[in-house]
Amino acid sequence: MVTAMTRQPDPLEALARELCAAAGHDPEARLPMPGNGTGRTMPAWTAFRDAARAERARRQATELQATLGAPSADAPLTVIGTHDPGTLRQMRNCMAVGPVRAGAICADGHLGYAQPVGGVIAYEGAISISGVGFDIGCGNMAVRLDTPCAAIRDAAPRILADIRRHVSFGIGRVNAERPAHPVLDDDAAWAASGMEDYRQKAAAQLGTVGSGNHYVDLFEDEAGFVWIGVHFGSRGLGHTAATRYLKLAGGKDGMHVPPAVVAERSEIGARYLAAMELAGRYASAGREWVVERVRAIIGGAVTESVHNHHNFAWKERHGGRDLWVVRKGATPAFPGQRGFVGGSMGDDAVILEGVEGEASARLLYSTVHGAGRVRGRKEALRSFRREEMDAWLRARGVLLSGGDLDESPMAYRRLPEVLADHADTVRILHRLRPFAVAMAGPGEFDPFKD
Repeated sequence: MVTAMTRQPDPLEALARELCAAAGHDPEARLPMPGNGTGRTMPAWTAFRDAARAERARRQATELQATLGAPSADAPLTVIGTHDPGTLRQMRNCMAVGPVRAGAICADGHLGYAQPVGGVIAYEGAISISGVGFDIGCGNMAVRLDTPCAAIRDAAPRILADIRRHVSFGIGRVNAERPAHPVLDDDAAWAASGMEDYRQKAAAQLGTVGSGNHYVDLFEDEAGFVWIGVHFGSRGLGHTAATRYLKLAGGKDGMHVPPAVVAERSEIGARYLAAMELAGRYASAGREWVVERVRAIIGGAVTESVHNHHNFAWKERHGGRDLWVVRKGATPAFPGQRGFVGGSMGDDAVILEGVEGEASARLLYSTVHGAGRVRGRKEALRSFRREEMDAWLRARGVLLSGGDLDESPMAYRRLPEVLADHADTVRILHRLRPFAVAMAGPGEFDPFKD
């Protein structure tokens, strides 16, 4: 007996039929299949699938905006440090969209995509896809070894060469080792996020560092011990998820665009949050893998570890309300919570912790994630010479592998200055002096940096 095959329902069919009829066509009329010389035909409504997909996204975006509450007219904005007018204007534009309850700009703030880097916004019942940004889960990890810096300083050139062999920078993978991690096998998380189609690429990119301001650094602390520090995020997984959900929410990509804010209980909001959580886990796994590879190269045991995202959103309680706090280039700094904050390639980094106080609460318990740029990448490439950068690093005793003028120390503020603006809200636990830095070089392209 032959069993008739049942056609799987097409989620776009009803809307495609509606659009087909509205265009004056019979949805059941038969049309020649494109590029097919066999004479086979297809229902007329199937030619409207792409139009239906676009219309569905438009309607979903409209529905999402209708479910969002209005921003509070009196939502406070706390500004730390001195910022250019464009950064402040961008922040105020962000706070005018969605149910915003408070905002803050940290002292390292500057213009970002839709929301300033260093900007923190708290939403009630909603989240900003633009605010989290394209490099979901970008963050820092640092570990202290029981290895004295004096024992390995002369070996720094060899260690850097080994790091380049075992850790991939830019796009692609130059080393043969493919990391395995439970996050790659979490079928439920991949299904909930809507990112199953990216899982194979994500597996290939896990543990790669990328380019831009992403790095692997070796430091010496005040007691003479070695620290390993890394900075990067979720690579193509986060970039693809952000792009996908930004489009579904009707948002735009760019510096001077309104933020794409979605209700947490909407279909898009729930799926985006699942994608964000997955990308955050993936970013953490990548940083842990890289740190362990570098530790194995150096030797020694880990005696302290600090790990945090700074492009992410957390459900937190502030002022008696449960709020989604979106931090774009800002480090969580609740009382006693430690964070690793780097300067530029030629400046000290710090391990810090948040302290309690009214000033901390106004900042939504957030602090800087770095020194903050004073020149954009293109401007830095035009403004500085390699000889200047190399002289700066020599004076500081820093050995650099890779890097380019867009990441020159001259393109950044000085970290002690921005930390001084946050002196009432954080406590410095360790000061870390860099002696070896590995970054992507000028020819190592990476499309996923935020």
